[in-house]
Amino acid sequence: MRITLNLTLGPCWPATNLLGNSIQHGKMLAATALKLCRFMARSSEDRTRAMLRFGGSSKVCFALSLVICQLLGTAPAHAQSDYPNKPIRMIIGFPPGGSTDIIGRVVATKLGERLGQKIIVENRAGAGGTIGADAAAKAAPDGYTLTIGTTSTHAVAPGVYSKLAYDPVKSFAPVSLVAITPYLLVVNPKVDAQNLRDFVALAKREPGKMNFASAGNGSTTHLSMEMLKGAAGIDLQHVPYKGNAQADLAVIGNEVQALFGSMPALLQNAKAGKVRALAVGTAQRSPALPDVPTVAELGYPGFEASLWLGVFAPAGTAKPIIDRLNRTLVEIVATDDFKTLMDRNGADPISNSPEQFAAMLRAELDRYGRVVKTLGLRLD
Repeated sequence: MRITLNLTLGPCWPATNLLGNSIQHGKMLAATALKLCRFMARSSEDRTRAMLRFGGSSKVCFALSLVICQLLGTAPAHAQSDYPNKPIRMIIGFPPGGSTDIIGRVVATKLGERLGQKIIVENRAGAGGTIGADAAAKAAPDGYTLTIGTTSTHAVAPGVYSKLAYDPVKSFAPVSLVAITPYLLVVNPKVDAQNLRDFVALAKREPGKMNFASAGNGSTTHLSMEMLKGAAGIDLQHVPYKGNAQADLAVIGNEVQALFGSMPALLQNAKAGKVRALAVGTAQRSPALPDVPTVAELGYPGFEASLWLGVFAPAGTAKPIIDRLNRTLVEIVATDDFKTLMDRNGADPISNSPEQFAAMLRAELDRYGRVVKTLGLRLD
C-alpha cells in the first residue's frame, strides 16, 4: 500500500526563525521530529519494510522534509502577522519627570492606542541613560521591547565611555525619530545674571565658584555645558544628578546655580519664574520662548546644543515588525494632537525612515565624537 501526501508548500525558513513563535507550531514541529526519530531508531529491516510501504526511502525523506519545511515556513509568518499580540515594554533610561520621560510617555501612549496593545513604560535610570539602553540592547529581538534612544545614549555616550556595554549602531534597529528639543540655559533667579553675557562675566570674575547641574555624567546636559565652557572660556564645577527632574529641582532650590537642560523639563519652570532662561542652544529661537535669544546670536556663532529622541528596537528584530512600528510612528507624529503635545513641551515633532534614522545616527556619532575629543572628556 502506498500513501499519498497532499501538502501546501510554504517557504522553508531556517530553524532559528522558530524562536518566539506560537506554541501550536512548536508542538507540531516537535511531534514531527519525534516521529522521525522513532522511525530512524527502528532496525534496518523495519525501516526497509516501512519505506517500501511508503514507496521508497527517497519518498519518505521527501515527504518528511516537506512537513518540516511547511512548519518552519508558516510559523514565523504567523508570528509576525499578528504582531503585537501582547503588551510591549518601553524602556526609558532616565527617571520620571525629565524630557525623555515626558516625551517617551506620550509616544508610548499614542503608539499603544494605534497598535491596540498596552505599552508599559519602564524607567531604568543611571549613567546618562546608558543603563536603560544596555537593558534594551540585551532584550529579545521579538518586537516586545523598545527604547527611547537619545543624543545622550546613542551619540555622546560612545565618546565619553571607553567601556560602553553596547554598540549604538550594531546593538539596535532604528525605528524612527519622534522629536527634537532645544537645550535651554537657565540659572537660579538669585544668580546675578540677566543674560548670557552677564553669566559669562560672572563666571570669569569668580572662576570655579559657580556650579552647574546635569542629568548625569556623559548626558547631553553635561556635554552642552562643557561645550559652552569651552566656547566662552569659563570654569564651572559639574554636579551630576540622576536625571533632568532632579537637576531642575537642584537649580530651583539654588543647590547649584545653572543648568543647560532640555526644553520639556524646563519650560514650565521658566515660564513660572522658578528659573531664569538666558539662552537656547539651537540655531533658531524656540517658538515656545521667542524672547529668549540663541547662544549663537549672543557671540558664539556655530554653537548648537539640542536633544533628539527616537524609538529603537534590539538588533535582529524582524523587518516586518520594524516597518509596522515605523509606519505607525510616522502616522502619530503627523497628527495635530501629537504636535500640540510637543509644542506644549517646547519640542519639535519629527519622523523618518529606519534607513534615514540609521544614517543620521552615524553622522551624529561622528559629530559628537569630534566634540568629545576636542574637550578631552572621558568618564572612565
